[in-house]
Formats: sequence, C-alpha cells, structure tokens
Amino acid sequence: MWFSASGIPQVYKSPAAYHRGSLNRIEPVSQKEHWVLTFVCPDKPGIVHAISGAVVDAGGNITESQQFTSEDTGRFFMRLQIEADISKSDFEKQIEKIIGDFQLEYVLDFVGRPMRTVLLVSKAGHCLNDVLFRHRSEQLPIEVSGVFANHPDLESMATFYGAKFEHHAINNGVDKALFENRLREFIHENNVELIVLARFMQILSPEFCEEFAGRIINIHHSFLPGFKGANPYAQAHARGVKLIGATAHFVTQDLDEGPIIEQNVTRVEHSDSKGKLVQIGQDAESKTLTQAIRWFAEHRVLLDGQRTIIFR
Repeated sequence: MWFSASGIPQVYKSPAAYHRGSLNRIEPVSQKEHWVLTFVCPDKPGIVHAISGAVVDAGGNITESQQFTSEDTGRFFMRLQIEADISKSDFEKQIEKIIGDFQLEYVLDFVGRPMRTVLLVSKAGHCLNDVLFRHRSEQLPIEVSGVFANHPDLESMATFYGAKFEHHAINNGVDKALFENRLREFIHENNVELIVLARFMQILSPEFCEEFAGRIINIHHSFLPGFKGANPYAQAHARGVKLIGATAHFVTQDLDEGPIIEQNVTRVEHSDSKGKLVQIGQDAESKTLTQAIRWFAEHRVLLDGQRTIIFR
C-alpha cells in the first residue's frame, strides 16, 4: 500500500492482479478494501441489527467484531473490521442513514493505514528509540511525521532512524508558547493525528491540551494514580515499594489525571537503589507506551468519560 499526494491510501496491483477480458483488453480484478469501523452511541435495542444492515447494504462482510455496554455511562461501544468493495464516501452514506436513529459518533478508516504521528521528547531516549525501532521494523502502524524536543540530545537518534528533528529550547513561558505554536503549525501542515509524549518533561498548556483532546498520549513512569508528578522513582524508593510501574494515558489539563490506556508493573527488591529502579522501569515504560500507540493507531481505544474501552 502507498499514499497519493492527497494522502489517500492506494493499493499496488502487480501484473497478476489483472486479467484479460474480451478483445484481449487488460482489465483490473476487483479487490475488496479492509475497513475498520468504530462507533459510540447511547445504548438502546436495535443497534447491532441496524449497523449489520448498513454493512450488508454496503456489500460488506464482517471479519472481526467487538462490543461493550458501559453501565456507568449507558453508552454502547463497537469495533468492526469489514471487507467491502466500496468507496469510503459510499460506505459512509450507508452508515449515515442510521446516525439519526442512534446518535452515532463513528470513525471509518482503512485497516493498517499508518497513523500520522509526532513524537515529543526531552533527554531520555529509551521510549523514542523503542518507538522508532518498532516503526522502522513495521511493528507499529504509524507514520512518524517528526520529532520535537526541548533539548538537542536526541537529534542523532532521530536522524539515525530517518526522522525529522526540531529542537526548540524552553526556558520560560515565552519559549513554551513559541514551542507550542510551532508544534501546532507542524501538526496542521502535516495532518498529524496522534501526538506522543515519549518522556517529554514539560507540561503542555491547558489551551493546547483542550485543542487536541483525545489525541495526546503520555507515558508516566509510575503506576498511576500513585506517584504523580516529578521524580516518581524517587518517591517509590522512599516508600519502599515492591512493584514499580508505567502508565500510558491521555493528556488532559490536569497533570497525570487523563484516562488510562495501558499499564505494566515490574517487581523490585529492597536492595535496589533509585538508579536501579530507573533502569528497571525504563523497559516497562517503553513496552507500555508502544502498546498504547499500537492500540490507538488500530482504532482499539475508545473514551468513556474518564475511562477507556480497549478492544484488544
């Protein structure tokens, strides 16, 4: 699959993908697209029947289906993967026929389409290295549009993986506003869909968090809600914990309070120093962030108030 100048995924067709029709003309063989459809709506009878009917009317075949009803909010969540020989606009017309009856909020996309992503970093490189390595190894369905940093330390790492790197120092409030303005400009210029804080040790402004709500993922180096804020490993060491963890969550205006996407823990010993805890925890951070990015890019993460629904 490749992308046209307009950003629309295109399928490469080898010579074997064509057949000879009458008068020896070469005609393309119809290929079905593989779609992912996610939607949220108030729970009520008939939702699955209606969406199944829309898929049938689109000539589609459901290859994967997951659903959940939240007792807390009374909302219904569903994720489908569908094979259908239909354009996106025509498929959307079938879905929009039932929107009014069920107040559907939906997303329709191609399965496996790389999600345009920008990474924000400071000095620690373990999360950036893991994301860029997995991206280059085609283990993450993302397209790295660029890397933004408030320190120059990780430029060589980004360059090694062929990622664009921009460094803008943040020493005061004016610098921070300039950083966010340039980042905002970059996001719009490149149609960035996901913003990842890969150990970016700065707090984004409330305005920026609000503008890109539901599209910013942070990795925090503790098992939230424990040890929020700065130096969580020092806090954990001081409390003599037996487990340390990492949490990937959506960024909100409240520090380390956003809906949690993924968490992991690792057992530690009383003899482990603060430095040892940092070393042990970095593996959990990288693993946790990568998993959260993968689920988000595959449209497996849906928001339910302060909670997330994860269709694994």
